[in-house]
Amino acid sequence: MNVAQLLIKCLEHEGVEYIFGVPGEENIDVMDAIKESKIEFITTRHETSAAFMAGTYGRLTGKPGVCLATLGPGATNLLTGVANANMDHCPLIAITGQAGLNRQHKISHQYYDLVDIYEPVTKWNAQIKTGEIVPEVVRKAYQLAAGEKPGATHIDLPEDVAEMEVDLDPLYITDYKRPQAGEHVLKEASMLISKAKTPLILAGNGVTRCGGSKKLREFVKKTQIPVVHSFMGKGAVSWKDELSLLTAGLSGGDYITCGFNQADLIITIGFDMAETPPRNWNPNGETPILHIDTEEAEIDAYYPVALNVVGDIKQNLEQLMKMVPEQERNLDWAKSIRKKALDELDSYKQDSGFPVKPQKIIADLRDVLRDEDIVISDVGAHKMWIARMYHTAQPNTCLISNGLASMGVAVPGAIGAKLANRDKTIVAVCGDGGFLMTGADIETAVRLNVPIVILLWRDEGYGLIEWHQMKKFDRPAHIDFGNPDFLKFAESFGMEGMRVDRAEDLKPALEKAVAMKRPVLIDCPVDYKENMKLTEKLNNITCE
Repeated sequence: MNVAQLLIKCLEHEGVEYIFGVPGEENIDVMDAIKESKIEFITTRHETSAAFMAGTYGRLTGKPGVCLATLGPGATNLLTGVANANMDHCPLIAITGQAGLNRQHKISHQYYDLVDIYEPVTKWNAQIKTGEIVPEVVRKAYQLAAGEKPGATHIDLPEDVAEMEVDLDPLYITDYKRPQAGEHVLKEASMLISKAKTPLILAGNGVTRCGGSKKLREFVKKTQIPVVHSFMGKGAVSWKDELSLLTAGLSGGDYITCGFNQADLIITIGFDMAETPPRNWNPNGETPILHIDTEEAEIDAYYPVALNVVGDIKQNLEQLMKMVPEQERNLDWAKSIRKKALDELDSYKQDSGFPVKPQKIIADLRDVLRDEDIVISDVGAHKMWIARMYHTAQPNTCLISNGLASMGVAVPGAIGAKLANRDKTIVAVCGDGGFLMTGADIETAVRLNVPIVILLWRDEGYGLIEWHQMKKFDRPAHIDFGNPDFLKFAESFGMEGMRVDRAEDLKPALEKAVAMKRPVLIDCPVDYKENMKLTEKLNNITCE
């Protein structure tokens, strides 16, 4: 057995199902070892797409997704997707081929020190310089990637080491349980909650990541504390729950901002700073924070922590529920905020304007999909509309990258999501800018017969950047581009294509696409004049 075969044997032992990537000269021993393993290799059209697939798979399963590239440009292409997973706390293991040890001391073809390059965007990484360390390296890479807070790890394998002979077995896998906070800390937290007259919960990515949605819902029901979700915490409490104040995260004011203005205590649960800056919802830095998470809070001037409750989120919520007494609360303010937000979505369901308004697209998408189906948003103007108005009943059913927030994530992410959830409809919501950054991987979806739906919002430009430019300068600059005929583009890969020519055609097109059980692209022109109308509306919102 050579080192490459041992590496794959160790990954098999960890339960790895898929490796996403692009083969190269310096990883041919690994590719050959995969050929003889139970692991399925998913050949992608670009290394960044491979990492996006692995990251999304990891986020939805809790098991590290694995991606692979060769050295040089393969490894640097992979880097963006690895960084994206790491910032979004998606468990991922990246494997790179590398120049042999015999030429790393000098300038050499395609050689860069990948351990140094990957160090800032991973939790841990290492180069395998001898076969004896492979079981330890794989076990550590897997354990650190999956452990709180999850993220990316990286294994660099030189080509000459990969072919060395070795006779070892994978390490024994042990479970690790995270401790809960001490009783005195939980009692102090209980007192803070009991004394607060208008507390508010901000549910973050950590709640969905740890499977804590059920405990949070029980906690909310007993304490009668309203809940706001971050982009990445959507669905921790169902949007149908009267105590759900939906989603925060826009940089300006919104109905939800009024909820934060009312709060005399903000209880953040599983919240990461990258999700939404505290200055957006605690602009004076005066409202105290009760921070419940697996790690102590980051220092931030707008995040004044009254108490850190550190440890297993589910266990800590369960203990807090026992300590916090039931209370009667005046929730009229919360009901008013919730009604305004929901009424806005309902008011666009019958809108017939064309190009189609963002609100109408979201209303139709919400009507067509089941609660358990998954929407993956790319990055662009559509992301802001999805985050604000696509309401969710279950966690991890609306995936929004809000750490690195890399364009191009949705199409490959949808492929990874479908491999992790064969029984759910997966919809990738893309702008025409982000779609063409990774759109070649619709060939991967067709080749694998992975039935995803791509809902393309077409505006012929970088809409989100134009939105920001108009707000600051009142004029756009260099945001326009040309597009192919997207139906012909999709059909050239063997994908079904549909075009929306009237607003009333969108919902039937979505229903047809879902029913087809094959890869489908829907080309939908979008009216982004609504962006500036929304800005004006948000500027005029008053909290009463």
